[in-house]
This record gives sequence, structure tokens and C-alpha cells, in this order.
Amino acid sequence: RQIHFYLRFFGPSGMPILPDLLCWWALEVHKYVGAPTASHLKANSATGGFGKQSNVAEMKKRALYSALEKEKRAMKTWYWSKAIGLLLIFFVISAGPVLAATLVIKGSTTVLPIAQRAAEAFMKTHQDINVSVSGGGSGNGIKALIDGTTDIADSSRFIKNKEIKAAMERGVFPVPHRVALDCVVPVVHPSNPLEDISLDRLKDIYTGKIRNWKALGGPDKPIVVISRDTSSGTYEVWEHKVLHKERVTSRALLQASNGAVAQAVAKNKYAIGYVGIGYLNKELRPLKINGAEATPTTALNGTFPVSRELFMFTRGWPTGDAITFINFVVSPAGQEIVQEEGFVPMY
Repeated sequence: RQIHFYLRFFGPSGMPILPDLLCWWALEVHKYVGAPTASHLKANSATGGFGKQSNVAEMKKRALYSALEKEKRAMKTWYWSKAIGLLLIFFVISAGPVLAATLVIKGSTTVLPIAQRAAEAFMKTHQDINVSVSGGGSGNGIKALIDGTTDIADSSRFIKNKEIKAAMERGVFPVPHRVALDCVVPVVHPSNPLEDISLDRLKDIYTGKIRNWKALGGPDKPIVVISRDTSSGTYEVWEHKVLHKERVTSRALLQASNGAVAQAVAKNKYAIGYVGIGYLNKELRPLKINGAEATPTTALNGTFPVSRELFMFTRGWPTGDAITFINFVVSPAGQEIVQEEGFVPMY
């Protein structure tokens, strides 16, 4: 016991279980070496023992053996409690990633690249939070917010009155958070000689009044109209600012995302489409509208005719992980990501 005390309090601090194992081993040795055997005790009883003095010594030995047995049982209990505790700690640490909180983000395919890059950077500094990001369109994102299946809804347009009404009926108060600015840019194939177009001509193309590139000074070829589906926030902006609520031609090929539109136009010499400024690349020719070019400056000052704000909506004023993430997106580090993705930062 003295050795155990010394090792526990003065031994290596990195190995607290070692003295207990040594003490347990010592007790086991005593059990088989130092304790009196049954034959020995029987022989003592038959011969009258070794006299009073040896009987007293034998009683002391028995008492010591009993005390050591109690000590051994106590040590076994302590050891197993330590072992179980260490196992529990191991399992908790191993299960750490499984128990991490999940922040769900759904909605606009325009905002999608911003949200994805921001989520990657955010999770590097917040390893206890898992951020799940998916597209589907602004309308679907806001619907998911109202239904409670997402924490944040990305949207490339502002929420509609009918969506606010539906949310309020369910006790949800959507709060907008502006995260970036954007231009919806008409695009054609790089081989197309067209560089500038008026809003009126764009409207005529998308409503089906102009169907041939010859009317615009191009080749005598039919115009392949590429547009977005009605759940798209980009389509909503295009419908409002270009079509003025008129219906898009039934000949239009509808795409589910900005990326799909960009790909369709890049593969067709006679196509025209529209994408967010962050989706412009070398395989597309962006068109000026009424002489105005889509740039960060024209997006900020509103001189580009089809400019807009990009939002993240939350269910009420955000708390917890949601507000931590949004604060990151609007921070200088988050706005740098916005710029790197080709969109227009707010400052």
C-alpha cells in the first residue's frame, strides 16, 4: 500500500493506471505465495501448532490476508471503473462527427456556387457544424423554408407577396439577408457577331415575335431560345424586367439551372440564353443591353438594365449556426468568396 501511495502521487503523471496494476499484481503474488495453504493450516491444527506465539502469528497473518483481499477487491473495482470510463470517452470521441450539427441550405442555382464555397470555408473553422447545400431554384428554396425542411433559403429574387402570406399562415416570418449583387446577362455563342441588343429586341425574341437571326443582322438561321423554368428566381427577374410579365414563347427550351443554360448556348451557334454574371466564361459571348455592359460597377449603380440582389432567407431572425454562417457570408472573407465566384460583392 505504501508503494501504491508513492507511485500514485510521486510517479509518472502520464501513467496513472500503472501503480494500480503493480499493486494488483503484488496482491495476486501474495495470494499464492504469502497466504497459508489449507494443508499447512490442517497440519498446524493436528499437531497443536507452533505454540501460542505461532498461533498469534498465524492469526495476524490471517487478518493481514483478509485485509489484503478487501484491498484487492477495491482495486479491481477501481480499475474496471477506469477502464469503462476510458472506453466511454473513446466512443464519444469516435462518434464526434456523427453528432455534429447540420445546417441545411436549399434554393437558387445562381447563389449555389457562393453558398457551396462559403460552406467549405466555414466548415474548416467550424468543424462541429456540417453544412448541406443544394440547388433546385429560388421558388423551391423558399417553399422548403416555409415547410421547415431547410434552415436557409437561397434566392436570386425577393420573396413574393403570396409566399409571405403562405409563410405567415404557418407562423413563419421570412427574413431576407442580402449577400451579393448580380446581373442577368443575355449570352450567345462566341461565333455570333451580335454584341449589343435593346430590351425591346430581347422581349421580341423571347415572346416569339423575332424568330430569325437575319432580323438582327445575323445569318438566315432560326433563333434557338433558351430560357429557365418557372421556379427559377432568374426567370422571375427576366420575366419582370425584360418580358414585362408576358409569356415566354412555347418554342423556348427550358433549363433547370444557370449552368445548364450556359452549356446549351455554348453548344449551339444559333442559341440565345441568359445567366447570372458569375456563370460567364470563354465559351459564351455576353451581350450589352442598350449599350450597357454587365460589370460590378453597373450592377452596383443599377445602370445595367437587368441587375438584381441575391438573398439568403431565414425563418425569423436567425440564431445559432444559421446566424453564424450568414455573418460569415457577409463578412470580408465571405464577400471575397462572392468576388472569386464572379459575382458582385456588396462592399
